[in-house]
Amino acid sequence: MGIEHVVMLLAAAMGAGWVDAVVGGGGLIQLPALLLLNPGQPVATALATNKVASIAGTSSAAYAYLRRTKIDRTVAVAGAGLAVAGSAAGALCASVISSEVFKPVIMVVLLAVAALVVLRPNLGREPRLVLRTRRRVAAAILVPGLAIAFYDGILGPGTGTFLVVVFTALLGIDFVHASAHAKVINVSTNFGALLVFAAQGHVLWALGLGMAAANAAGAQLGARTAIKRGSGFVRAVLLVVVTLLVAKLGYEQFAARS
Repeated sequence: MGIEHVVMLLAAAMGAGWVDAVVGGGGLIQLPALLLLNPGQPVATALATNKVASIAGTSSAAYAYLRRTKIDRTVAVAGAGLAVAGSAAGALCASVISSEVFKPVIMVVLLAVAALVVLRPNLGREPRLVLRTRRRVAAAILVPGLAIAFYDGILGPGTGTFLVVVFTALLGIDFVHASAHAKVINVSTNFGALLVFAAQGHVLWALGLGMAAANAAGAQLGARTAIKRGSGFVRAVLLVVVTLLVAKLGYEQFAARS
């Protein structure tokens, strides 16, 4: 790999870290960059190296959020514990189940997320009062810790965005605090998948660690931007990211095959 490609990957990792820290969706930038700039590698190697960079970024962002915001520690800790196992299970299935099976479903879910945010303009702008039933709290632990974590292990794009929306809807918190919760879970999903990929020998460690440093720097900047600019800014970025994710998946599903 030429030095110019390495520089472009580092730039992509920094941009991905910023986007991921604000609202999730950094994989929209980082993973395609890995696949395009190092085309000879297996897809599993790109996924594994992407996880090395991503775990550094999500850890950096989580630290920045936790210093400046409060989270529901019961939900975050329990969800994070489950997420390691959920993501590892997804990574183990990545070589068995084709990601193509999931793409139409994910597009529908993303469109539903976009519709929810557009049709409910006050969603996530300010905290709202919700009844903290056991069922609601359990859902806030199980959906991110198992379902979304499994998806992150097997495919990945949009994981952070799904986490933000789920926490906003179930806990009644604003987008900034939802992003803080999402980063804690996302550290665990990245860790679980990375354990599996590393054991299988797929990681390009030198490249991954370089991208990790760039991703962490971008994540610090992104988290501080989100906290400073507030939930309205996060909402706008969320809509942009969801739109780009739908466009990307739609192109892969339909246009690239024609």
